[in-house]
Formats: sequence, C-alpha cells, structure tokens
Amino acid sequence: MINVQDVTKKFQDKKVYVTALKHVSFDVQKGEVVGLLGENGAGKTTLLRTIATLLTPTDGTISVAGYDTVKNPEEVKKKMGVLFGGETGLYDRLTARENLEYFATLYGLSKHETKVRIEELAKMFGMKDYLNRKVVGFSKGMRQKVAIARTLIHNPDIILFDEPTTGLDITSSNVFRQLVHQLKRDGKTIIFSSHIMEEVTMLCDTVAMMHKGELVHHGSLEALYKEEESRDLNYIFMSKLVRGNTDYVS
Repeated sequence: MINVQDVTKKFQDKKVYVTALKHVSFDVQKGEVVGLLGENGAGKTTLLRTIATLLTPTDGTISVAGYDTVKNPEEVKKKMGVLFGGETGLYDRLTARENLEYFATLYGLSKHETKVRIEELAKMFGMKDYLNRKVVGFSKGMRQKVAIARTLIHNPDIILFDEPTTGLDITSSNVFRQLVHQLKRDGKTIIFSSHIMEEVTMLCDTVAMMHKGELVHHGSLEALYKEEESRDLNYIFMSKLVRGNTDYVS
C-alpha cells in the first residue's frame, strides 16, 4: 500500500544543507496501523509530509497505492487523508458544517454524499451540538474533532495523523482511539506519530522508530517485544535511540 524506498530529504538553510531524512526505507501493508516514534526533530513530520506529497524527496521514491508521489501526486491525494499536529486546516469564519462541506467539494463529493457523510461523522464524534457554530470560538478538542472529520470526509483508504491527540483532554483522546479501532476494522491503512507510548501499544500492529532522520527500527510490536525481552515500549524506545540503527535490518 505504501512503499518508501531509500528516501533522503535535505533542506537548504542559507548556504548549509540540513538532512532531515537519511536513506529511509520501509513498507506499510493494506489495513496496517503503524506507530511512528521519535524525539522532536527526528524526522517524523518530514517523513509524513513527504508521503503526503507536500514535500518532494531529495533522493529515493515513495509510492502510495501504486502511484508515485512525485509523478502522480493528485492520484495519491485522492486516496489519502492527512492531519498534521497544530494545523487543523479549518476556516474560523465558517461553521463546522461549512468547513466540512468545503473540503467535501474539493474531493468531488456530491451534495447528497456530503450531507450523509457529515451526519455520519457528526454522530461519530459527538459534534451535532456545535455543527452549525462558527469555528472561531471552538475549544482545542472541538477543533481537533472537526479537523479529524475533515481528514475523513472523503472516506480515504490511507490516513496520516501527526500527533493527533496532543493537547486533547481524556475524553477527546479516547474518542480518537475508538476511531482508530473502527478505521482498522474498516480495513484502512494508518500511520500516526505519537509521543504517547500507551497509545501506540493500544492501537498499532507495527512500530517505526526514527532518530536523527534515520529509521532505527521497523517491525511488529510483538516481534519487538520478543527481540528485546521486554514489553516496556518506553524502555525499548530509549534503548534503540542509544544504539542507533546499527542493529536495524529492513
């Protein structure tokens, strides 16, 4: 479903090049839920933005559902829903409903499809009480629910979440976790980054760990537990960072 092959991403800061991703390679299968772990600056967001066609790899290739992200970005976008932390992509002057209608139009949904989909998502996230209110006065949790609904409005097969529960209260975080379980049952393919180890252990089949732009581990959680002789993901993560990628085999 997603193939990342030897991807490097460099940014130019004045006359200096900064390497954000270093020869990253991994595959994500259809229906798989992958947790992306790494400290701030590890390259997680850069990787997700590159998969989402928002950034172009300096070297290497990425294919999503058989489409190259550089050669066929529009086809990739049709298959994908994306939510980046701190960037809800909502318009404050519009109501929650109007925001969802706007994005549904961008994805080519008909008026009937849009109405049905909004009602489904409003019920799923408990948004009916504020669906017709302007977003400008919304709390962080309310905004995040609408933003997640916006991400899912076109019922994408592949979903990228960048730290989606950051800043949410317990109730909103639980709603998100229940959503991921439902999306998994529906056969969706998901990659989400998180600093919350409990969240990853609860939701993910597979974990990908990054450190200084490099992939230091990629594989199933159960295999990782067996390999490390521990089920403490926080301990394993810190241990992997200390060791780097010398023991990683793709």
